[in-house]
Amino acid sequence: MTIRMSINDIPIEAEEGQSVLEAARQNGITIPTLCYHKDLSPAGSCRLCVVEVEKWRSQPASCTLPVSEGMVVHTETPAIIRTRRTVLELLLRNYVNNGYSTGSDQVNEFERWVELYNPRLPEGYPPSPRFQINSDPNPVIWVDFNKCILCTRCVRACVEIQGRFVWGVAERGTDLRIVAGADTTMIDARCESCGACVAYCPTGALDNKMSVFSGPAERLVTTTCPYCGVGCQFDLNIKDNHIIRVTSNPNAAVNGMHLCVKGRYGYDFVHHPDRLKTPMVRKYLLDGFPRTDGKGEWIEVDWDTALTIIARKLVEIKQKSGPDSIGVLTSAKCLNEENYLMNKFARQIIRTNNIDHCARL
Repeated sequence: MTIRMSINDIPIEAEEGQSVLEAARQNGITIPTLCYHKDLSPAGSCRLCVVEVEKWRSQPASCTLPVSEGMVVHTETPAIIRTRRTVLELLLRNYVNNGYSTGSDQVNEFERWVELYNPRLPEGYPPSPRFQINSDPNPVIWVDFNKCILCTRCVRACVEIQGRFVWGVAERGTDLRIVAGADTTMIDARCESCGACVAYCPTGALDNKMSVFSGPAERLVTTTCPYCGVGCQFDLNIKDNHIIRVTSNPNAAVNGMHLCVKGRYGYDFVHHPDRLKTPMVRKYLLDGFPRTDGKGEWIEVDWDTALTIIARKLVEIKQKSGPDSIGVLTSAKCLNEENYLMNKFARQIIRTNNIDHCARL
């Protein structure tokens, strides 16, 4: 059912069940948010997305306000701007940026809205840090709750995206804080180190430990994860021709913002000095002299040479010992389509059913 309403005197059409925030964004109207993310269930807790609705006395949160026929909404009135400035001033009372990640990424969401609405800094700002920096021994996730604004996006991401229930909220009132498990370490709380909490954190309270001091990237390269056949995509952050971090690409068709620990943090092999970058074959295979002991000097060759040797040896073995003397082992690092092609290669070209997959062994 189509709902007719107006936002900032612009007539728009929305779908029944949408929130005012969703309707606004669908029509190119920006409403600031911190606790809201389109992938997560709305919480309505940060109050930065409040709006004015004609004939309403209060300023409701637009992320939890359903659209209704004839609704007239205003998103940037002087009263709304004062409210948002006050919200940011209250959040800044406990927010401490210790400067360790200055320049690591672009301006985060919280800093963006602070710059836009220019709140007054509270008396005594910045406050003394309340928590230890890098407070969790997790090998890949950096934790600094001095930058936490209690938006609970990490809690919801862990539950709704990864399904691990690692993060939770403890205490009440001014002592309210985010904890892992029963106030333990992330690993003891059964964290899988997927980094979903990092990807959804709007302040940098959760960051990537491997790249927290790396500085800004010079360019982004969108690529497909090499670790399994699902086909997740993400952005490689490149600096000086080296990968300094992996960030989620919300436009990825398969996975969106979601990644596993291997996709988000398993990129250091790319620059390992022992990594093979070209095919290598035993020298005797090029010379044409058979060796029964399997030994011989390794030399680098081009792909055409390597594939020609492989094809020749497979033909020789098949002609001498039959197709069932050959077995094919495929890889979980290949795409599903590539494994399908290997299945066709084994059964229709080599004519053997001896094919298996490393993930099953």
